[in-house]
This record gives sequence, structure tokens and C-alpha cells, in this order.
Amino acid sequence: MEKLKQNAEFNSVIFRAYDIRGVFGEELTCEVVYEIAKAIGTIAYKKNQKEIVVGRDGRISSPELSKILIDGLRSTGRDVIDIGIVPTPVTYFASHYLGTNNCVMVTGSHNAAEYNGLKTVLAGISLFAEGIEEIKEYVISKDYKTGQGVLRHEDVSAEYIKRVSSDINVSIKSSPKIVIDCGNGSAGEIAPRLFEALGCAVITIFSEIDGNFPNHHPDPSQPENLKHLVRKVREESADIGFAFDGDGDRLGVVDAMGNIIWPDKQLMLLAIDVLSRNKGCNIIFDVKCTKYLKSVIESSSGKALMWKTGHSFIKQKMHEVNALLAGEMSGHIFFKERWYGFDDALYTASRFIEIFSRSKKNPTELFEQLPYGISTPELRMFLKEEEHDNFMKKFTESIRSLDAEIIDIDGLRIEYNDGWGLVRPSNTSPYMILRFEADTELVLERIQSEFRTIINLIKPNAKIPF
Repeated sequence: MEKLKQNAEFNSVIFRAYDIRGVFGEELTCEVVYEIAKAIGTIAYKKNQKEIVVGRDGRISSPELSKILIDGLRSTGRDVIDIGIVPTPVTYFASHYLGTNNCVMVTGSHNAAEYNGLKTVLAGISLFAEGIEEIKEYVISKDYKTGQGVLRHEDVSAEYIKRVSSDINVSIKSSPKIVIDCGNGSAGEIAPRLFEALGCAVITIFSEIDGNFPNHHPDPSQPENLKHLVRKVREESADIGFAFDGDGDRLGVVDAMGNIIWPDKQLMLLAIDVLSRNKGCNIIFDVKCTKYLKSVIESSSGKALMWKTGHSFIKQKMHEVNALLAGEMSGHIFFKERWYGFDDALYTASRFIEIFSRSKKNPTELFEQLPYGISTPELRMFLKEEEHDNFMKKFTESIRSLDAEIIDIDGLRIEYNDGWGLVRPSNTSPYMILRFEADTELVLERIQSEFRTIINLIKPNAKIPF
């Protein structure tokens, strides 16, 4: 027991705020995943859940981890449906389509190739925070349910495409030319099929599933990872470009001019569309989003709600306030209107195709008409995770004298009359996340200078990314 406690404590870094994630073979070992699987199976038993869908991304370690996961789940008497290599949203979809309400996705999401992890849904609810802690407690206690579940295999990709296609209303006259960058992630096989089914002329780059991610990091929230897409959209004179992260739940968008359309601006166009049919509904966005998003939502007769970053936190809040749409600056967008409420980059891109097909304006014009300030992308400053809490405590103490509104629902968003700055600890990696927006370049520099001064006082040797 003591040895197991020490082992669990050593690996405690993998139990994160809204999923389980770590470096394969070091933090996230096969032995630990087997214990985690038995914990998940036991919790499923307590919730009277018998059958669990398992999907996996295209990482090198995913087949091995998936097999270990399935063995562990079955050892608790849970039946398993293995759906193979799919994007995370297809695994979520499968839990609805196959009627299980339970799934576990083996994925490192947008993290580097050496990472992997688990995203878990039980009884229709994403496990995070307390749910992740409960898994950890079972791993320590080893008080597992025992049994022998059965295994079967299903391919739900065709049904997913059929379901999306039946929902998306695309004009017969519309046949947009699109470029899709799958980043060698698990969307590479299904994404081209989906958009061809929607009548698009599809040009693909990096659609081969390769867990080494040889072309670029599979994270569309970073501008350097979109440069190939920008170039290809321009070369092909395409109408729009879409980029997917490693497991297909985060979306990047590039217009015909090669401009990156950040997720908060994407959310403006989607909110206007959803609110045209659902006046007064709640729209949720995270603390990293532009201040103009709130005004767009409210001017379209919606209720704007800022909330914590993190797919699990957003899903919980959506359920709590019955929101029909939500989004994060990282590229996670969640539809409850006509969809299931989970983050799905493939479905979100399909909704854009629908909007474009109905409009007299081209996609570039549609995005150009939306308000937007002078802003930075999401910036990352390296800081060891064990230093996060102390850094935020000192930052909080340093801003007390500032003439600004402080929003502290997730990190610190400091709002001035003419702009804002954000600092928050990442829940998935050893970074502090920063973002800035201002009315003018001069104001942007002023706000960044204030943040720079505080950071230098707290961490003089920090590599500040602005």
C-alpha cells in the first residue's frame, strides 16, 4: 500500500484540472494507466454504467495505452466498444449514437508527441476536478470492482458524417473551395470525407496520421502552426482554411487573404447565427476572449457569460445555465443548438460552411465586418507547474494599487477603460498564459509594460514573450 501511494504521488502531475495527461513512459506509464482504467471502471459501476466506448488518437503510444485501458476497464466487468483511431469528438458522438453515455478517449490532444492522456465521460458528464481526484483516490486505495467485461469493435465514422451532413443545411449552389490542415492528427482520415459530403472542393495538407507530427505542432492556437495553411489558402485561391489539432476538438481558421481568424472572432459570427433563431439565450466564452465578443452577443439579443478556461469547466457551465453555444480562445467551440454540447472542431467548421453558403458576402467579408481590437495571440511564458501558485499569489499582491477592474474567475484579467491584460496558469502544461487587447498600439504597449514590470519583479530571469 505504501509503495503504491508513493508511486501514485510520484505520478500525481498527470491528474490535471480537466483530464489526465503526461509524458508517456515517464509520468504516464502503462502500469498507471491500467490502474486508472480500473478506477474508471469502478466509478462507472457505482454510476450503474455498464458499457464504455474507447477511442484513440494517432500518437505512437496510443495503441498500447488503448489496449491497456480496455483490459483495465474489462477487469471491472465493464463492456467495451473499441472504435479505433478517431478524433475526440467522434468518440463523444459514439457515446451518444451507440447509447452508452460513457467514453474514454486516449489522446495527448495538442501536446507534443511524447505526451498522451485520457479524456473521460461517464453517465454523460465529463470527469474533471473532483472526478479526476476520485480516480486518483481509487488508484491509491485499489478498492476496485472486479468482473470480466466483453469487447466488441465498431466503426462509427460513416454514421458521424451522415449525422453532421443531415444537420448542415448547405445551399445547392454553394461549393466553397476549402483547405484543411489536419496536422497529421486523428482528423486526417475523416475530415476530407466529411467536407466532400457537404459539397466542398477540398484540398488537404498533412492528412496522413503520424504521431510524430513531422510537419508542425498540432496546435492551431499558435500562429507558427498555421503558416502552411496560410500559404496553401493563398496558393489555391481558396475561400477559407481550417486547421485541426491533434485530436480534432480545436479549430483554427484562415480567411482567403491569409488572415488568422482567432476563435473569439469565430465565436462572434457563430453567436450571431445562433441568436438569430434563439433570442435571449446564453453564450459562454472564456477569460481569454476579446471584450468585443460581449457587445456582439448583447447587440444580437443574447446573454454573454465569461467563464473559466477548460473544456470540462465550459461543458459544466453550459449545462448549468442551459447555454446553446460556448467557446474558448484555444479553439474549443461547443454547440448545444442542434448538436450535443461537446467541443467539436469538425462540426464547428461545418456550421461555418452552412453560414457561408447562406450569405451574399464571402467568408473574408463576413469576418471583416466584425469588431476587433488590437490584440496578441495567446502567449506562453515557461514556468514550472510547482511555481504557478506562488507566482499568481505574488502577481495578485502586485496589482492591488492599479486603477483597473480585476476579474479573478480564472487567473487575473485586468480590465482598463482602453484595454485589458490576462495572466493565468495553464492547467495542462508548464506555462503561464498571457494575452492582451487594447484600443491602440500605444495602449497595448502600456499594458504590456505594466505586466512586464510585475513579472520581472517576481521572476527576474523569466523569458517574457512580449
